[in-house]
Amino acid sequence: MEGGSGPNLQLQQLPLATAAVSMQPHTDSFSYKENLIGALLAIFGHLVISIALNLQKYTHIRLAGSKDPRAYFRTKTWWCGLFLLVLGELGVFSSYAFAPLSLIVPLSAVSVIASAIIGIIFIKEKWKPKDFLRRYVLSFVGCGLAIVGTYLLITFGPNSHEKMTGENITRHLVSWPFLLYMLVEIIIFCLLLYFYKEKNANYIVVILLLVALLGSMTVVTVKAVAGMLVVSIQGNLQLDYPIFYIMLVCMIATAIFQATFLSQASQLYDSSQIASIGYILSTTVAITAGATFYLDFTGEDVLHICMFALGCLIAFLGVFLITRNRKKSVPFEPYISMDAMPGMQNMHDKGIAVQPDLKASFSYGALENNDNMPEIYTPATLPIVQEQHGSKGGSVPPYRVLEHSKKE
Repeated sequence: MEGGSGPNLQLQQLPLATAAVSMQPHTDSFSYKENLIGALLAIFGHLVISIALNLQKYTHIRLAGSKDPRAYFRTKTWWCGLFLLVLGELGVFSSYAFAPLSLIVPLSAVSVIASAIIGIIFIKEKWKPKDFLRRYVLSFVGCGLAIVGTYLLITFGPNSHEKMTGENITRHLVSWPFLLYMLVEIIIFCLLLYFYKEKNANYIVVILLLVALLGSMTVVTVKAVAGMLVVSIQGNLQLDYPIFYIMLVCMIATAIFQATFLSQASQLYDSSQIASIGYILSTTVAITAGATFYLDFTGEDVLHICMFALGCLIAFLGVFLITRNRKKSVPFEPYISMDAMPGMQNMHDKGIAVQPDLKASFSYGALENNDNMPEIYTPATLPIVQEQHGSKGGSVPPYRVLEHSKKE
């Protein structure tokens, strides 16, 4: 009895096993194809975003250095930059629907690489070869390291793919690892917000860590919304699930608060520090959130995980070197001349008004010598003549400005 049932059982299981073996390579190749599509969309999106931001920055600089009375939103270049910005954001948004979150998030280093290359190519300063190599060698090394790290990320990135249906997202949302992660993140966020608001702890790490915690929820919800839209386009409608609108509202809310904290950080610290530290913190927290919510690294072997971590570290180092060498911008600090204040006694040096030396892009009454500016102005000098005090008791100011000799 047992001898007869054994061969029959083996014959019944043989086709199933054969089908499973034959389907596995097809599934893996399809997964790697989706990874490649998502990575290419993310790289394309970040490149276009970098070009768009630099194009809009160029528009503002050109208008500030000319006598063009038009507003920036009335120029074609600014609108072209806005169109490219929207196109790039759509590319990054759609990339989350194809590749795992832990693979897409570190690829934001592409925008830093592109900005560095654009800044070097379109540099307008006069430089010598020795000065150029000395000044930009760190940028070249950083770009090389970031490219190597990006290659390792794409090659050894997680290969977990799951249809973003309403049932799957709801199951992940109520799983105990993600609930525990959310509890820890909420506690850390509240503590950081307390120290930032009540104790005035305006440290760059505190602000950018708040941004990173919000950003981790943003990318989690972005992947859910983008994935459900793609599944709906493929024929399986997911827009009737309440979880879709919950994720959509969370995505918009966290993105707005994230932009608010970023604007506060930009008012206190240099953009290069924000770019490097923000990239490292945001990428680390987002990968942790993706690994907890979507289980990106489930089933991955130790070698792939270690090589992926090595790619992240190399990309971190590359971004740090690129932003480390970026020239820090000096904010415009206007001041009011003492000559313009009525009733205030002026300071003079041999009849010429004393003017402080402001090492910035602007000086009193003029612009500094700048090759990008079409006209070069010279600071105004105010000739001062001392008057005698009257004997009738009328108090008159000891000094009076006779004329303004600035050439228009």
